[in-house]
Amino acid sequence: MTQKISVLIIEDEKSICDFMTKTLQSHDYKVTAVHNGKDGLAMLTSTLPDVVLLDLGLPDMDGMEIIKKTRKWSSIPIIVVSARTQEREKVMALDVGADDYITKPFGTYELLARIRTAIRHNNRLADDPIHANRPYNAGGLTIDFDKRLVIVDGNEVHLTRVEYKIVSLLAKNSGKVMTYDSLINQVWGPYADDNNRILRVNMANIRRKLENNPGEPKYIFTELGVGYRMLEDESLS
Repeated sequence: MTQKISVLIIEDEKSICDFMTKTLQSHDYKVTAVHNGKDGLAMLTSTLPDVVLLDLGLPDMDGMEIIKKTRKWSSIPIIVVSARTQEREKVMALDVGADDYITKPFGTYELLARIRTAIRHNNRLADDPIHANRPYNAGGLTIDFDKRLVIVDGNEVHLTRVEYKIVSLLAKNSGKVMTYDSLINQVWGPYADDNNRILRVNMANIRRKLENNPGEPKYIFTELGVGYRMLEDESLS
């Protein structure tokens, strides 16, 4: 018998918690729900869930602290579920170790899709090191990491070294948002100017080369004020 994927919900708002619990149970997930940070940390270490859905505004502690504490010992996927819409909060959560975020209110489809993406990405890194470098394929775009080839609808696209590094980072994290700072640090190094202009200029060039309509991209999406998210690799679906 296949073991159910386990989800830990740390959420103090009963209506949201009940909605997520019923939704996930109806899709055959094993769900544990707690309503404060102290119980959340205890359940994290005792049950080792496959994914965590975490509210930031808990009654006894800030959810950011739970992310920081968890990242000291585990790479369990953490998806922030929060009513906080400020861009700064989203960026901070991602930078301290969250894998993704969903802003309340949200629907069933978005919740399930984000969970599947987080789990697949984590499994790919942890359990499939041989194939972690396998080509990215989605919507007619192929990226062969070994050969450093980028192909759109059968036609090879020439990217500069920097453009390729940006695209490959997004592709290897497809389906997940990467913050501006994370991309800048990984491409230009930790001492790079944190002004996003150089990243925006490169992204504009990348979109001109990859997209049929750069104004309505289908491969790389902007998360306003936060970063970029690449169309999920179809081989992970």
